[in-house]
Amino acid sequence: MNTNNIENLKQYKHIHLIGIGGISMSAIAEVLHNWGIFVTGSDCTRSKITDKLASHGIYVSIGHNTNLVEKADFVIYSAAVKQDDPELICAKTNNIPIVERADFVGFLTRIYDNTIGIAGTHGKTTTTSMIALCFIQAGLDPNFQVGAILKEVNSNHRVGRSDYFILEACEYVESFLKFSPQSTVVTNIDNDHLDYFKTYDNIKKAFGKYVNLLPKDGFLVTNGDDIDCIELRKQTSARVITFGIQNDKSNFVARNIRFNVNGFPIFDVYHNNTYFGEFKLSVPGIHNVYNALACIAMCTAYGIAKHTIKSVLAEFKGASRRFELVGSYSDIDIYDDYAHHPSEVLATAKAMKNKKYRQSWVIFQPHTYSRTKELLGDFAEALISFDNIIITDIYAARETDTYGVSSKDLVNKIKEYGKNALYISDFDDIVKFIKSHACPHDIVLTLGAGTVTEIGSKILT
Repeated sequence: MNTNNIENLKQYKHIHLIGIGGISMSAIAEVLHNWGIFVTGSDCTRSKITDKLASHGIYVSIGHNTNLVEKADFVIYSAAVKQDDPELICAKTNNIPIVERADFVGFLTRIYDNTIGIAGTHGKTTTTSMIALCFIQAGLDPNFQVGAILKEVNSNHRVGRSDYFILEACEYVESFLKFSPQSTVVTNIDNDHLDYFKTYDNIKKAFGKYVNLLPKDGFLVTNGDDIDCIELRKQTSARVITFGIQNDKSNFVARNIRFNVNGFPIFDVYHNNTYFGEFKLSVPGIHNVYNALACIAMCTAYGIAKHTIKSVLAEFKGASRRFELVGSYSDIDIYDDYAHHPSEVLATAKAMKNKKYRQSWVIFQPHTYSRTKELLGDFAEALISFDNIIITDIYAARETDTYGVSSKDLVNKIKEYGKNALYISDFDDIVKFIKSHACPHDIVLTLGAGTVTEIGSKILT
């Protein structure tokens, strides 16, 4: 561990975080606080995350607070913060050092001697969670940051005393190129974030540049069923380990996959074509078999015992908002999932089909105008897997409405595929519709990366 970097950081007595309520920013705040640095922050809305930070002694201002910035001697800001943000302007005016979140996370990766990044278009959060829990169970005392609340530790981060730092490595705006990984997983490569990358070829190039950061004694664990992932071996000098289901030449292969009454997978793993063991999951879907294989491969590479990995995977209930059971009423189960890409929507739909139910109801909130416009047909094709479809307004996130697309366009596209869909804007109207139409033994699923998650609790009240 590079203690000099930590001591250099501690020269800043007061660090302020703009956008502290974000899942990654809040983890940074907790880490700094744990190191004994005085931390404050601001966010536009109060949330469970900001409340938790406050309960730990971190002062959070809801709304802008330039007074806090003026008293700080270092400022970290979220990528979602615009350059005309009053606090950011205040920091610049007062010549206070500022750094964007990804750059600071890159700094953290250089504090630890063994940073393990989990990259890929889909499955990063779940795979990160699985690997982190295996390292904890193995007694390796890891540090980790994950993009959701991990139920087993009731947090999105952990501060350990080891040199292991496990984190998600996001490709958006190529932020993962600011990291210094010793090893990495690449779960898959898919067409996403085209508002930044413009073309799929640029996405592939970004992942190539990322794995090129790995040292010779590091590991690249990647998907042997994904041709673009296999091609990454040409871009790195690290030791390559592959996993898959279809490609028998992969180092770790899942065979004899079946599902129990809850839709949870049970499968046999073969390592270099030799039987390795039977594994059971407590999260649904074939996509989680892939996530588990990535975990098995990386943890085995780091010497974690097979029985430890088996135990963790069998007990792992999933990160928050990953096919999460919100609650039930009148024998109707309410689930919530973060899926906001057609491949993720389809994976969730397939996972649901392994459960027993009467009919499915999906409430989908598209995430960003650019993604909706670019992948409109793919979204429609994925959503027709559900029995009943409700589409609500697009969650803008970082964008403005300049793309000429709306949720009604998605409804119309779904109808072109011969399936009915409803556009309902108001969440309260959606709740009323579900309560008057869903029947016992149905499944209701809220789907998307935005505020759609609020609907589940509204239905249950």
